[in-house]
Amino acid sequence: MSQKTPEMVPEAAPQENRPAIDRANPFELSASLYNQDLAPTTRSGRTWSSYSIFTLWANDVHSLGNYTFAIGLFALGMSGWQILGALGIGAVLLFALLNFSGFMGEKTGAPFPVMSRIAFGINGAQIPALLRGAVAIAWFGIQTYLAAQVLAVMVIAVAPGSAALEQTSFLGLNALGWICFVALWAVQLVIVSYGMEMIRKYEAFAGPVILATFLGLAIWMLFESGFNVSMSTGESKTGIEMWTAMFGAAALWVSIYGTFVLNFCDFTRGASSKKAIVKGNFFGIPLNMMFFGAIVVVLTGTQFSINGQVITSPSDIVGAIPNTLLLLLASAALLVLTIAVNLMANFVAPTYALTNLLPKKLNFRTAALISGVIGLVILPWNLYNSPEIINYFLGGLGALLGPLFGIIMADYWLIRKARINVMDLYRSDAEGTYYFTRGVNYRAVGALVISSVIALVLAFVPALHIVGPFAWFLGSSAGALAYLALAKRQHDLADIDGEPIAVAPTH
Repeated sequence: MSQKTPEMVPEAAPQENRPAIDRANPFELSASLYNQDLAPTTRSGRTWSSYSIFTLWANDVHSLGNYTFAIGLFALGMSGWQILGALGIGAVLLFALLNFSGFMGEKTGAPFPVMSRIAFGINGAQIPALLRGAVAIAWFGIQTYLAAQVLAVMVIAVAPGSAALEQTSFLGLNALGWICFVALWAVQLVIVSYGMEMIRKYEAFAGPVILATFLGLAIWMLFESGFNVSMSTGESKTGIEMWTAMFGAAALWVSIYGTFVLNFCDFTRGASSKKAIVKGNFFGIPLNMMFFGAIVVVLTGTQFSINGQVITSPSDIVGAIPNTLLLLLASAALLVLTIAVNLMANFVAPTYALTNLLPKKLNFRTAALISGVIGLVILPWNLYNSPEIINYFLGGLGALLGPLFGIIMADYWLIRKARINVMDLYRSDAEGTYYFTRGVNYRAVGALVISSVIALVLAFVPALHIVGPFAWFLGSSAGALAYLALAKRQHDLADIDGEPIAVAPTH
């Protein structure tokens, strides 16, 4: 099978030139919609096994941002058992949502921006792709900032005199922070420049390292506290307040992954089978999240039993390790973790979004570089202050991304019944399945506007604060219902595979 480059896929030509164009471009693909990175993946070239998918979650679930969120629940008065219950509820929901989202990528082999063309049109798909990409870039910066704090601990441990660099500040970050941030930023850009296959290999390496590190930290803290684990701060919630807090925390936990459930197909397009997705998700979500919850309870509970203080992040525990060598090893593991999280959760989405925006000019590597530069210039440390702000921010993200998920899922599973003409996803022909009106499905856009307004009101109006944590679910439901009410029901439900135009992963 020949592999087409962007240069081999010209724009549709006038009718009189059609015979020559057909020989060079027999499937009439558009260069504004198709290139090597956006093309569907060949079945034979898919290398993501259940272990590959499991390691995605082994890394992402244990991100420093997630630990800050979960530890914040302890600080806000939830007991250890309540936190475990909330995470368990969220894990079950995520397992189902991620399977529905992941199956789309396995069927078509297409990345998220291309999948979005099904509901929003070949041009309208820029809306969900760029929105998802913008959110990912913000998180890339935040996660890199958190890792830079860990790196600063390592630097000071090795060279105590470097602590003086923390006395100066520029644009809200001290000199040592800038050095550490830029160093980690550059390392991540180098890794991502080698593409998706390198990301898969890095995740496979990092997963076991992260699990072993956090297990080691928990065991060390158990010995430090004499195996005394405080399950609460002494004022645990009860009754209706407890259940409201638990379900609210579970909803916010799903909101954290509101970004990932949207573009999970960016990874499952490389999955070997649906079975691999289900198996990888099962071990990576419900089981791994319970392990994560146990680590959170042990780290916070033991520290609270020692001095009555609630930590804010695992980096607080790492910084207190008295042995310099062990401190450096633990800190290095946290850096490995953060790089792993950023590569999969916060680099892939904006990279594909930018490639989809300008497929003639950008490839995966160039788009990744642009994403990284944006993540630096937004000064992400100014977005990150406390668990309360993180929770509020997550509620806002849920309000924006929930409707997108609802619309795309309703269109794919309910309207089209998972029957997709993959070839038409890359054609600009006005008669194409996903051309709609000048390339935009205004019914989907209308549903997005309606449901986003509803979700934003629910998330940010103070009088409705009690439902704020549920913004993602409410927004997703509103998006699905609005789209089902507005959508055109008579569609061409031809189910045409994209294997003839598929490209084996080369990077």
